[in-house]
Amino acid sequence: MDIVTLITFIIYLVGMLVIGIVAFRLTNNLSDYVLGGRNLGGSVAALSAGASDMSSWLLLGLPGAMYAGGMNQIWIAIGLAVGAYLNWQFVAKRLRTYTEVAQDSITIPDFLENRFRDKSRVLRVISAFVILIFFTFYTSAGLVGGAILFEQSFGIDYQSALWIGAIVIISYTFLGGFLAVSWTDFFQGILMFFALIVVPIIAINVLGGWNEVVSQVGNIDPGYLNAFTDTTAIGIISLLAWGLGYFGQPHIITRFMAIKSTKDIPKARFVGMSWMVFALYGAIFTGFAGIAYYADAPLENPETVFIAFTQELFNPWIAGILLAAILSAIMSTIDSQLLVSSSAVAEDFYKGIIRKNASQTELVWIGRAAVIIIAIIAILIAQNPESRVLDLVGYAWAGFGAAFGPVIILSLFWKRTTRRGAIAGIVVGALTVIIWSQLEGGIYDLYEIVPGFILCTVAIIIVSLIFGSPTNPSKVVREEFKEATEINTDMES
Repeated sequence: MDIVTLITFIIYLVGMLVIGIVAFRLTNNLSDYVLGGRNLGGSVAALSAGASDMSSWLLLGLPGAMYAGGMNQIWIAIGLAVGAYLNWQFVAKRLRTYTEVAQDSITIPDFLENRFRDKSRVLRVISAFVILIFFTFYTSAGLVGGAILFEQSFGIDYQSALWIGAIVIISYTFLGGFLAVSWTDFFQGILMFFALIVVPIIAINVLGGWNEVVSQVGNIDPGYLNAFTDTTAIGIISLLAWGLGYFGQPHIITRFMAIKSTKDIPKARFVGMSWMVFALYGAIFTGFAGIAYYADAPLENPETVFIAFTQELFNPWIAGILLAAILSAIMSTIDSQLLVSSSAVAEDFYKGIIRKNASQTELVWIGRAAVIIIAIIAILIAQNPESRVLDLVGYAWAGFGAAFGPVIILSLFWKRTTRRGAIAGIVVGALTVIIWSQLEGGIYDLYEIVPGFILCTVAIIIVSLIFGSPTNPSKVVREEFKEATEINTDMES
């Protein structure tokens, strides 16, 4: 273990804790804790959304996939870029406006209940339950990834590494809530961007330039240069379909709700998409360069290609920063997941069902307690590294995308969407993903988000039309929809 690299790493972790302490002093109520008081700047919102979205997949998973399979892995990057752009372009502004019009909703379950005036609380409970279940396991997978990073980079035993990473993440999320998460994600996003630009540039330069890399890879296997090598229609559709997940990811779309003003959204969209495209290209080029660089001594684990470049091509100080970038990717997703889960407990279960008159201070501390409880459950699941299911990220992504994506879109754009339709959509979408993922062969090899998204949409439309009437949605719901639509129209004109 290089002491210089370790020192750099520790300085980074301390910096994240300092941000949490500062944000603690700025957090006065649940809206501050969950949405930062709807006062987030465009650039911070954009990089925070990107960092919380990509996780370690961007620095480990995608480079590893490119290293193992070549250009046939670019489809997922294309799908994600298109999905993210459409989310910023069509959902961000309307969701920011509508959540404020709908009784200043601060969580997704809160918005759905207020949007449809669901006095039964069924929508809130179902939504919060889906969030808690998926995010607890999602968080566990991230904690395992962080532990493996510590273990492989510094020789720390797995259990110690697991607790070190978990304690840091829990601490700044517990203290500062949304402000701490967003600002740490902002700096983590910058660090990830830096890493994904520097590493491939140095690696390609060492190999003699881009043309030389392409030539060497082609000599190893021409198939690495073809995006259609060993692919099928189902495989390509499945990879592209990752883009559908963006519309229903609670930890991403809450950034839209927190932006200071809809006027900041165009800037946020430009910053966010620029960051994303460059970062995706960086990850792709890193893995592609790895094919040529490690041709004579192939890596045992393809997903370590970024770590291997970091350790071989850079001095210890820079290596420490680049390794911190990997941890940034992991931390920036886990903290967002913990925050959304804690808000589901505080706002959707505790205030919504148990104590409707709970004070703001009480709710903030309930949210903080939920962060600890959920994190402990995730840590317990992660105790055994063999319990890590690498496909869990894709599974959770599909679950959220299929359960919430169509509901969010139709609730914003279709005035005839009803409460029963929304409930039916969430249930059908989630169950389709759960059931489909258990099947295999033929059409069942299709990524479960595709049938889940489609069936959720169909369920919402059919149930809304069957149970819809001149009084359903109610007059107040129709007027609220009209108000939110007119506000957006006025801003666009």
